[in-house]
Amino acid sequence: MQIKVGIDIIEVERIKQSIEELGESFINKIFTDEEKAYCESKKKTKYEHYSARFAVKEATFKAISTLLKDKYSISWKNIETLNDKNNKPIIHFVSLEKEVEKELNKIQSIDVSISHIKEYAIANVSILI
Repeated sequence: MQIKVGIDIIEVERIKQSIEELGESFINKIFTDEEKAYCESKKKTKYEHYSARFAVKEATFKAISTLLKDKYSISWKNIETLNDKNNKPIIHFVSLEKEVEKELNKIQSIDVSISHIKEYAIANVSILI
């Protein structure tokens, strides 16, 4: 067994600017419909939540990179962060190509931790192979 880890931190202002300048085109390129609905439901803190989910995607890319033959075989929207019934963040891989799905089937478990404040969002992703 191996453990792979990815971590990412991002300035909330950066994601806020991208959303305000590029609007739906940015959101639709990066986030799934479920992620968008979740973040938009947060009203005043939606940019913190978008930023946290962006950080999860980056941290996940880092954690799974050695499993992929081609790092461009997975996109932003293939990694989805939802919350379980206890409100704990969980990662789903969605709409994967067959070859990528086969590569990621080596993953036995994924653990994700997210934190955010007004200025920053951070995510840590650990996978067990």
